[in-house]
Amino acid sequence: MADKQASHVSLAYRKARRKALGLVGGVLAAPWIIGGAARAQAAWPSRPVRYINPYPAGGPTDTLSRLFCAAMSELTGQQFVVENRGGDGGDVGMVEVARSEPDGYLLGMGGIASHAISPTLKAGKMRFDAAKDFTFITNIWTLPNFLIGNLNVPAGNAPELIELLRRNPKKYFYGSSGAGTTPHLSGELFKLLANVEVTHVPYRGTAPAMVDLLGGQVHLLFDNIPGALAQYRPRKVRGFGVTSAARSPIVPEIPSLSEFLPGYDISSWTALVGPARIAPAVVERISFFSRQALESADLKQKFYDRGATAWWTSPAELIAYRASEEKRLGDLIRAARISAD
Repeated sequence: MADKQASHVSLAYRKARRKALGLVGGVLAAPWIIGGAARAQAAWPSRPVRYINPYPAGGPTDTLSRLFCAAMSELTGQQFVVENRGGDGGDVGMVEVARSEPDGYLLGMGGIASHAISPTLKAGKMRFDAAKDFTFITNIWTLPNFLIGNLNVPAGNAPELIELLRRNPKKYFYGSSGAGTTPHLSGELFKLLANVEVTHVPYRGTAPAMVDLLGGQVHLLFDNIPGALAQYRPRKVRGFGVTSAARSPIVPEIPSLSEFLPGYDISSWTALVGPARIAPAVVERISFFSRQALESADLKQKFYDRGATAWWTSPAELIAYRASEEKRLGDLIRAARISAD
């Protein structure tokens, strides 16, 4: 059955590719396209494409990026090569994208950290302009965080946890993968909306935070859902809520925190970006293939299996969404007095 489904999906990809090439033929024949440069743009891609993941290999963003790039490779007939450029919270990789040639052959994974959180959190220290130095093509996926707790925490669900924390201000500690990350912001929004005082303990990544959670050094942890599931499914930790506005289909039995805290909503999201001034004809081509990949049943299922939701948007929709997220999260950072230190 799996082989049959794979064959079916592969056939769908080939059909989508033929359709795309047919559309391109019409574009190439259009009288308003004049000169070799314009024809080369419309023929994108004619060689391999580099994809910069601004985080280290091995994590959820690396796995999901490689799945997306594999789908794009099959659709376009050219290799999409993932290159990990970790450092400075994703800024190292984004600097490389921003400074590259705007020809569509170097793209990167932008997202909530680099393009919505950092403009406020690192104001005056950014090496790129999150709004002006990039061409925005599409969202790729969204991924909620998960509030989990040590089994010794005397609360069985989110309402009980909120009541416990209100009765015991500053007694409990929550961990995150670092200051200014989406798990950190998830915790600070929880504190504001629940009106509780919980001490934040930032870690250098999720792994040491999880060790301390299991050992009881911290009581709670906000983590990206794939990492949290590894401990939740064998019931080594207790699940209290997901941070998206609606429940996650991955753990439908776990409520969204918004069910108890109206307005609560923080999810990690990523976006396909390139340097500023990529030609519109090339952007249209990349967007077309991206939509075929992200709306395919095969890639949707692979993302779903890893806790993520595939998410295609038009360039205009992504531009508007990024701006709204920068404002929303900037307001939260200022209200919670969050710093990158």
